[in-house]
Amino acid sequence: MRIIDLSSPIDAAAYEPDPVGHEVLSPRQGALHMSAEMREHFGIDFDPDVLPDGEFLSLDRLSLTSHTGTHVDAPSHYGSRAAYGTPRHIDAMPLDWFHRPGLLLDIARDEPGVVGAADLEKEFARIGRVPQPRDIVLLRTGSSAWAGTPRYFTDFVGLDGSAVNLLLDAGVRVIGTDAFSLDAPFTNILDRWRSTGDRSVLWPAHFAGREREYCQVERLANLEALPPYGFRVVCFPVKVAGAGAGWTRAVALLDEATPPATGERSPR
Repeated sequence: MRIIDLSSPIDAAAYEPDPVGHEVLSPRQGALHMSAEMREHFGIDFDPDVLPDGEFLSLDRLSLTSHTGTHVDAPSHYGSRAAYGTPRHIDAMPLDWFHRPGLLLDIARDEPGVVGAADLEKEFARIGRVPQPRDIVLLRTGSSAWAGTPRYFTDFVGLDGSAVNLLLDAGVRVIGTDAFSLDAPFTNILDRWRSTGDRSVLWPAHFAGREREYCQVERLANLEALPPYGFRVVCFPVKVAGAGAGWTRAVALLDEATPPATGERSPR
């Protein structure tokens, strides 16, 4: 069994619209911190210099959103109310949704924007496979090449409402993308709304979750390493109580006999 990492890192040095704060306490600083905590909480005086090299354990403090790095969006992220009842938070989602056979669709385009149901149907025909109920469908947009830069947040392809509903009609409950969002870039959405006045173009992929329960996995990576099918996706979300999303170390599991992907984009 081969394991392919599909996750992008949480990196304080990379560009993020909501910057990541990452404070590292060295093992020496960890010793001083532990000594102070022992005194404050237990009334115990402990000299950290008695430890080997005067060091204890390192400690990392992070400040970030639940949508930084590779993460799973819960239904509660899409709105406070849903047609099917109260939307569930990430800690309430069934784990069997996140360990399923995978299907990779190449929707890369030269320009930012959206693809629709007809585009997905062409991709099904190209790879000779359609999603089965509870498959995890992954979308390769190619935008992960810009991860860590401002371009990653503005230059990608998303799904329109017809495309999302096509996948949900097939029984898919988890859709993943290597882009910042399953919807088109903010500027693209707003430009189309201003020019048409059509409110259905406003974040249709996310708002579809108010009508039908499903999860998105955003900010995946390395999808070019996958074949169109013949693998399993594992993307268990971190159990953050009451949260609209949880980080995940997403991976693909491939049998050793599965041919490697070529990494080439499909012809358009």
